[in-house]
Amino acid sequence: MATQRILDFLATRRPEGPCLVVDLDVVRENYLAFEKALPDSRIFYAVKANPAPEILRLLASLGSCFDTASVAEIEMSLEAGATPDRISYGNTIKKERDIARAFELGIRLFAVDCVEEVEKIARAAPGSKVFCRVLTDGAGAEWPLSRKFGCVPTMAVDVLRQAKALGLAPYGVSFHVGSQQTDLSAWDRALKDARFVFQALAEKGISLRMVNMGGGFPTRYLRDVPTAQAYGQAIFEALKRHFGNRLPETIIEPGRGMVGNAGVIKSEVVLISKKSEDDDVRWVYLDIGKFGGLAETMDEAIRYPVATPRDGDETAPCVLAGPTCDSADVLYEKTPYPLPVSLTIGDEVLIEGTGAYTTTYASVAFNGFAPLKAYVI
Repeated sequence: MATQRILDFLATRRPEGPCLVVDLDVVRENYLAFEKALPDSRIFYAVKANPAPEILRLLASLGSCFDTASVAEIEMSLEAGATPDRISYGNTIKKERDIARAFELGIRLFAVDCVEEVEKIARAAPGSKVFCRVLTDGAGAEWPLSRKFGCVPTMAVDVLRQAKALGLAPYGVSFHVGSQQTDLSAWDRALKDARFVFQALAEKGISLRMVNMGGGFPTRYLRDVPTAQAYGQAIFEALKRHFGNRLPETIIEPGRGMVGNAGVIKSEVVLISKKSEDDDVRWVYLDIGKFGGLAETMDEAIRYPVATPRDGDETAPCVLAGPTCDSADVLYEKTPYPLPVSLTIGDEVLIEGTGAYTTTYASVAFNGFAPLKAYVI
């Protein structure tokens, strides 16, 4: 839902064209909820979700750490007030010169998922701490992550042994249960794998200290999702089940769960049409689409709530599409979207829950459309 602060901003400022408005009060509430739900875990905000300087500065002031995927994100986090010890270089795919630059900036915590990456870090960031990402199945996630990142637990053991042999500090393991994860038991399955790696390395004289439990914490779109407190309880119980009284240090990396529900995109209906006289499904074209920031509608994985000025009127199914001349720029067609029959050209609509993974997914100027404007209030 759009907060009153967002509605007031749109009513008074009347920004031209599609734009994202993010309410920092909601981001603050989300951070405090994660802190309360998992008081013993360090929070590393996933910068990629929304790197707006205002968001980074707020989170840095609240004590957040930062999960970064590039040197640029490391520099943004430092600029926002984070110290190097509060930054993780969490991408498992890094150029050696970028590792060297991160090391130069003071970063000492790096993600790996293969021996080849360990070798790069040993050369460019000697003595650093590394954690190995373990593959998970992602069942229960609306946006499951692929096999692009991570390795099987038995390989993670070999990767961390090699890190030790090359003078690095084997620090722990990480996993990601899939984005928009609504299955509370997903962390239990992943923590079982983490425990296997801990135990296998302990038998070889290597003591790991940390489990990075990744992101996956959802934001509410069209369906209710469990609270941060529910996730915290489920995760804590799974940690106790697999690690007993010897709990490791833990990290979480919320991105969507931190900023998703803090943002709303204002859009305008450009055209409403049908493909034939007897077609019972209207096509509703907005001034924003996949290339304007709504890339996560790919395969209709994320279904955003859409609020219109005519809500409450009779609805009928629509195909929802963007304005560009690319035939892939269709948001919802497999499962048509119910919108008011009275909706008309020129109506402004609000696309809710769009605080994460929108501005940075927007194209620079496809078809000459400007990148998605953003306001942080």
